Amino acid sequence: MDIRKFSLPEIIFGHGSIRYAGSYALQLGGKRVFLVSDQGLERSGWVDRLLAVLEAAGLETIYFDQVYSNPRDIHIEAGAELYRESQADVILALGGGSPMDTAKGIAALAGCGGRIHDYEGANRISRPLPPLILLPSTAGSGSDVSQFAIITDTARRVKMSIISRSLTPNVSIIDPDLLDTVDDHLLITSAVDALAHAVESYLSPLAHALTETQALTAIRLITRHLPRALRSRDPDDMEQLSLASTAAGISFSNASLGACHAIAHSLGGFFDTPHGEVHPVVLPHVMRFNLPACTARMADIGEVILGGRLATDAATATAGIAWLEEFFANLGAASRLSHIIPHTDDFAQICHMAAQDACLLTNPRPATAADLLAICTEAW
Repeated sequence: MDIRKFSLPEIIFGHGSIRYAGSYALQLGGKRVFLVSDQGLERSGWVDRLLAVLEAAGLETIYFDQVYSNPRDIHIEAGAELYRESQADVILALGGGSPMDTAKGIAALAGCGGRIHDYEGANRISRPLPPLILLPSTAGSGSDVSQFAIITDTARRVKMSIISRSLTPNVSIIDPDLLDTVDDHLLITSAVDALAHAVESYLSPLAHALTETQALTAIRLITRHLPRALRSRDPDDMEQLSLASTAAGISFSNASLGACHAIAHSLGGFFDTPHGEVHPVVLPHVMRFNLPACTARMADIGEVILGGRLATDAATATAGIAWLEEFFANLGAASRLSHIIPHTDDFAQICHMAAQDACLLTNPRPATAADLLAICTEAW
């Protein structure tokens, strides 16, 4: 058997678990917490609730809210400067992927210095980082359990993939109650992001027994519980979506991703396109491109979502892709790239950048910039 690496944070999961944020900060030696969140979480009341938890634990808090969708290098640098000036000793993030990736970027600069661009790619962080606690407010990004941070280089208009064991947080506190204030659009785009994590990591050449189980569990939970969660907002369905996001995050953190995420990163860096809006459009096209290279494994995914296997692997895989397209359409998600980006003029440049994305290294079928351009053109 091959030797495999498997990275995980300590995970605290359950309704009401936000109340443990203070005690875990203390366990990590914290006295002054650097809290990263955004204005949406402020309006929903969750920032005030977390501040009260930290105050009750006797912790001082420095609050940083320069967080935007597709987090930018300039805000990472501003946050790192404030972290150093404030002499904080633990970093805590509350939010979706943007606040959590911003916190990871700040931690990288606080621990290693330099610019965030210095750490683009895999395994370029070589020094210890400040203690990191993450509380996800959506069920999708998986940043709270992963080794990844995605940061936009504003000069190049590229989303950089920064991958390091050091970016796995010390503690992930996953409280499904935080989903109560998420609107339908964010619930859908987050869950579809998690579904894309699960599909791409299952098909990755780095997948193994420890990641495959997580990936298939996430696919099963999302396809069953997302429609029900949208209809009823039942706490059990919300909890299952949180479980699915965690499972998908564990899978992709250890098996990586593929062409769908490489394209999504390039579109996000160039057009500032919301990450979760790209996957329902591009994922089925990427799966069809990859089908000849991994038919049996794609049939495994088809079997999970169809509830059984058809006469052949190819038939099961193809039917599974078609099922996903209908699933996305029933959610009201965009179905063409023309629905979410303004023009095709820069497709060649975007696909050239996507071909250099670290996620493409683990696509099950080798793909050139020309292949990615064909996928994007087909999806337009």
